[in-house]
Formats: sequence, structure tokens, C-alpha cells
Amino acid sequence: MAGCCSCRRRGKSDPTSTSGRCGSFPLILFILSAIPTSLIFSLEQSTKSISYLSDHWFHECAKWDPLSEKFLVSTFYGGGLAEVSPDGGEEKLVVKDPAVAGYLSAGVNIDQVRKRVLVVYSDPIWSRYSGIGAYRLGTWDRIFLTQLAGPGDEPSLADDVAVDEEGNAYITDARSNKIWKLSTDGELLSVIKSDIFVQKKGLLHNFVGLNGIVYHSNGYLLVVHTSTGSLFRINTKTEEITLVKVEGSLERGDGLELMSNDKLVVAGTPSRLVESLDDWTTARGVGRYVGVIHRIPSAATVKDGKVYLTHIVGFGFGTKKMHRLAEAIFTP
Repeated sequence: MAGCCSCRRRGKSDPTSTSGRCGSFPLILFILSAIPTSLIFSLEQSTKSISYLSDHWFHECAKWDPLSEKFLVSTFYGGGLAEVSPDGGEEKLVVKDPAVAGYLSAGVNIDQVRKRVLVVYSDPIWSRYSGIGAYRLGTWDRIFLTQLAGPGDEPSLADDVAVDEEGNAYITDARSNKIWKLSTDGELLSVIKSDIFVQKKGLLHNFVGLNGIVYHSNGYLLVVHTSTGSLFRINTKTEEITLVKVEGSLERGDGLELMSNDKLVVAGTPSRLVESLDDWTTARGVGRYVGVIHRIPSAATVKDGKVYLTHIVGFGFGTKKMHRLAEAIFTP
């Protein structure tokens, strides 16, 4: 598997097309136009964060790597992975895989045990490609690149990834509400799919489905459904799925990160801190954070006990765009 795709790509959207790259701008502008300028200025000034420069307008996910003491950030429409210093400055591109040119990079997972980083790739416009690549930390050599779905499959949108203790990877499909399970070397082991994932019928309630995912050391996954706010617990051995009974709403929840075995950060609008005292059979919201919400929070990571949120939107009038990793301070 090393250095090659696990299956031949059967087709892809045109990587030279700009329609996908420009399609998000009207939506972003609409959202920003609804927010008073004075409020945006106030939030920008009052939020404690790490600011850094990028060539790209949008970013999706940042994870802290304690070994290199850098954040690893997916560059979204840039289709790559970049390093960001905790002191800010300009990001440094470290992965730009030509085999997935034209697709966006989304979820990121740093597998410290195996000294690798996993990056999710997808086609957000036509939903005709989903894949995941694994790269060696430091050298950035490709370990494997696996196509999860192509033009002949049901529409898909690979979004986020978690890794269990054995090195198996679990990738969410936000379009068709399923989870791909891959072996350590990138071979497809199973597809986890169930009607329980669709708590409410209709496009409105499934516009963005299964999204953020984390692995819990007690042997299960926690996965959030963005449109309904449902939180699921999935046994990695039996693939049994249960709905976590959550007190409080997790609607618009995006990326997940465990602060501890009983505390979960749910990035979103707003971002929330959730606690469980019974091994995630039930849970309740214990904190929320707004911050620079106009930048659209999408992922969370923990550095030195502090939570930092990735925001999708960068701002700037020149060739460089300013992005922010905001320190989330949750209040009841």
C-alpha cells in the first residue's frame, strides 16, 4: 500500500475549474453581511488567539502536534496540509499531494504512536470523490492514499477522521451518513451505516450529516450529526451504535476533541463543552463559547490543557489572509 492508491480513481471533477472554489464566497458574504461591523470589530479585538498568515481564504481543521510543537492545518480548497507555529507568523506548506489535486483537504488526525498524520480529501461540489491519505510526520512521505468513493458510488463527502488504539482509521461521510473503517495500511475493513444515524428525515435535517469524530480510550467512537445535533457512541469491536442522551443542543456541531475521558469539546456555532459521568451513555452541556463566530468555528484541538478552535474563514485584502486559532474559554 505504501505510496500508492488502494484502488484506481475512476473519475474526478476538473481540478482546473474555479466554480467550486468560488461557490462558497456568496454564502460567506451573506453570513458576514448579517453581522454588524461594530460587533465583528469587538469580537476580533477581544478574542485571545494565535494569528497566522496563509495564501488561502479557507481552512478546515488544525491539530496540535506536541512532538514538533506545531499545529498541523488542512488548507481546505488549497488541498494540502500546513505547519503553523504557536507564535503565529506564516504557515508552511508540508503536504501537497498531486494525486488529489483539485479536491479539498478537510479533517486531520495526528497518530503519534505510528508517527503519521491522516488527511481527509473530498469533492464538496459534485460529491464524486472521497479519500484519505496518511503521511510520515517530519518527512511528509506518503504512506498510503485510499479512495473511499468515486463517481460510480453514492454521493459522498468525507469529512473527519479518528484513529483507534490498533491504528484503524474511521472516516465520516457527511453526505450519506456512514463511516468507513480502514486498517493501519489503508485497506477498507467495513462500512458502518445504520438508520439510527438519521434521527429526522428530510434534506433540512441531513444537509450536513455525520461530521466530527473522536476515539475514546474505553473502546468506542463519539460522532456528532451536524444538522440534528445528535451524538452517537459506536463500539469499535462490535460496531454497535447507541444514541447518547444529551441535555442541551449540539445542533451545528462540527469538529470534536476530548479534553478528558468525561469532557468533550464540540466546535460549532456556538462551540460547546459537554460532560458525561456515565461513560457517554448520557451527557449534558456545561459550557459554551462564542468568540470570533463570524469566522465560523469548525474544529478543536488541545494544547497544554487549553482548547484552540480552527475557524474556516480568513480575512485580508492582500495576497495573504489572516487566520486565527482562538483560545476557547467556556462559560456556563
